[in-house]
Amino acid sequence: MLQITNLTFNAWGRQFLDDASVSLPPGSKVGLVGRNGIGKSTLFKIILGELAGNGDEVSLPKTARIGSVDQEHPATPVSVVETILEADTERHDLLGRLETAEPEEMGEIWSRLIEIDADGAPARAAEILAGLGFDHENQQRPMSEFSGGWRMRVALAAALFAQPDMLLLDEPTNYLDLEGALWLEARLKKYPATALIISHDREMLNEVCTHILHLANRKLEIYTGNYDQFEKARAEKARLQLSAKAKQDAERAHLQSFVDRFKAKASKAAQAQSRMKRLEKMQPVATTIEERVAPFTLPSPPRPLAPPLIRLERANVGYEPGRPILRNLNLRMDLDDRIGLLGVNGAGKSTFAKMIAGALNVFEGVLHRDKKMRVGWFHQHQIEAMDPTDTPLEIIRRAMPDAPESARRSKLAQFGLNYEKQETTVDSLSGGERARLLLNMVAMEAPHVLILDEPTNHLDIDSRRALLDALNDYTGAVILITHDRSLMEMVADRLWLAADGTVKPFDGDMDDYARFVLDRAKQAAVKPTQVKKEEAAVAAANNSGPQAASARGASDRANKKGGPSPSTLRHAVKKAEERVTALTAEISRIDDDLANAAVSNPRALEGLTRARAKSQSDLDAAEAAWMAAEEALAEIA
Repeated sequence: MLQITNLTFNAWGRQFLDDASVSLPPGSKVGLVGRNGIGKSTLFKIILGELAGNGDEVSLPKTARIGSVDQEHPATPVSVVETILEADTERHDLLGRLETAEPEEMGEIWSRLIEIDADGAPARAAEILAGLGFDHENQQRPMSEFSGGWRMRVALAAALFAQPDMLLLDEPTNYLDLEGALWLEARLKKYPATALIISHDREMLNEVCTHILHLANRKLEIYTGNYDQFEKARAEKARLQLSAKAKQDAERAHLQSFVDRFKAKASKAAQAQSRMKRLEKMQPVATTIEERVAPFTLPSPPRPLAPPLIRLERANVGYEPGRPILRNLNLRMDLDDRIGLLGVNGAGKSTFAKMIAGALNVFEGVLHRDKKMRVGWFHQHQIEAMDPTDTPLEIIRRAMPDAPESARRSKLAQFGLNYEKQETTVDSLSGGERARLLLNMVAMEAPHVLILDEPTNHLDIDSRRALLDALNDYTGAVILITHDRSLMEMVADRLWLAADGTVKPFDGDMDDYARFVLDRAKQAAVKPTQVKKEEAAVAAANNSGPQAASARGASDRANKKGGPSPSTLRHAVKKAEERVTALTAEISRIDDDLANAAVSNPRALEGLTRARAKSQSDLDAAEAAWMAAEEALAEIA
């Protein structure tokens, strides 16, 4: 599918690739791995044509379509689901042509629409969006109502929906929660074309990838198998290289010894000269150079506190009294607990973390916590809130005001920041370096509880392993929120689930939770009015409702005139769907008014109840019309 031949790329005063070559098999799922800053994203830009090499080093089949998620979708007034549908440019163009096409062209257009399963596109779009966390209601909302992180999810959904021949994904799980990452993992396994994925998520690389493409020392090398198999193959390669180097070094020493001993003797001069030429022709055996990964420093609390560290009894917590985000919390945490906190975005995980950290108080029930308990809390907003003009040295000075300068620099060196990096501005540090600095900083006081909210977003695989090692050595309690399934499995010994306005223990392991997430995504992809539509179709067949009769009458009149008009029926479908959407929104508004109406005002309640009954009757009729128009259109397609 993708062929890279003798690619060399220099930019910004450094060399990223030097005569690199690789070929990706069609249909393969390839994980692109390498240290942070090595040039993985730069390679993506070269493949996309955004950066140019020194010639025609990158080639793809002429008809191949490349798709990527390079930026968030703009905040437009177009609905989320329509934004996804427009990503299939061929379908979008064909439907547009139907509006103005001549009668003789319509047959060809409809034939192609049937061939690409255009009718099934809305269902496919809904299934993808549901898997990425958009329920049916949110799928109908305009893009302008969503934050940048959610619009990044839309961009990912659009890339998956378009199904390009070559899909490029750069850290796709960084803006997903664990639930979205689990769904994406399952989706990529079934992806029918070639995918090249930059990821530091070990579980995804193991579960999805058929090949690993390693970028190191400005070269590209492909390995068959997943990431675990890649590590074994690379370790074996390193062992063989070291063995070959040891043999060569021994031979070199033997030859040099002969030359040194006999080069001055006339009788041995020829042999010495021969051995000198042999030494000169010896090519040194290349060995794999392993870069050292600095460990994380997570000091354990000096003395344990009396259990429990935290006890919650019928506790309610939120940002305004009387409006709890989490209700009826009955939980206990001890010093040796490792809690994995699960739940979709918006389920209350951050609220729970703030409560444990002491940044949010319960306003009902009991929260018992030891007054001597220290909490270290890492969350992604800390990275975003860092002053770009600050330096690690200035940050550590504020944290250690009474320490000598040498002690401060020594502490930063322990964090993995060398002398030059210590005086580099935050803006010039990589995301991994910022995350490493903050992770070590929050643990400096040897807390009894560490709350880690997405700690691995900017860390490469080796740094994630170093964090895992540090957490295993740490003797305090841990609350972990992460989309990194591998880290969750290796750290957490208990799982709690934030859902339905509370937090409760989850009975099962991560495999059970993965099945739970995928089953829930399938259910969410089904439209809530699906059952009603089936009932409406039966009603429409029995001539119930004037709008249904009108729709059928239009179809009958078209048939009597010698043939149906697809554009007329498509217009009827569109209008009926718009009517259903408007009435659904109206009923939702009335339900909100009913919930807020005062019981002491029976007249207002009676009026709202009558209005809801009328709107529901209109909705049933509109759905019947929609089904009738859809069936009429399907009969002539």
